[in-house]
Amino acid sequence: MQLNQLAGKKGSAVKFKRIGRGIGSDKGKTCGRGTKGQKARTGVALNGFAGGQMPIYRRHGKIGFNNKIFKKFFSVINLGCLQQAIDEKKISEKGITLEKLVEANVLKITPQHNSGLKVLASGEIKSAIDITVEAISETAKSMIEKAGGKVSIKECKKNTDEAGRFAKKETKSAGRPKKSSKKED
Repeated sequence: MQLNQLAGKKGSAVKFKRIGRGIGSDKGKTCGRGTKGQKARTGVALNGFAGGQMPIYRRHGKIGFNNKIFKKFFSVINLGCLQQAIDEKKISEKGITLEKLVEANVLKITPQHNSGLKVLASGEIKSAIDITVEAISETAKSMIEKAGGKVSIKECKKNTDEAGRFAKKETKSAGRPKKSSKKED
């Protein structure tokens, strides 16, 4: 076998489509794009265009509501994680707060989750804990009280990250003074 006898596998190479070389070539004149007009040009995106009538996405109303300004983002912990941290002597049973959990590397606070601590009921709690939280599920609260513990609920912090973005910014009026419409004599 020699180099001039090598060839690709049949069907592996697609033949180049030769367009715009005269009417007799089958792909001449309009080059396979139909006739003249908007669709014959490049960069045409007509998704959702319904021939001039009101498109379906505008015929129907907007749905949903996303209240990011007042939404609360909590750092969440389960009862099982609390019990594990107590068993490993990372935290004491009395006076558990979000700050103490962060100091003990049980929880990490991100800027997005800054509304406080929320306790959920996944896992079991055997210790009688005294905990201060911003939110707690009813099941978790009953499980803590059943084990002989105490739950204090304090008010949530306002989500400053999201609310701060939508605050009005004061702008200085720059430029020339406005012209008065009245003629001065």
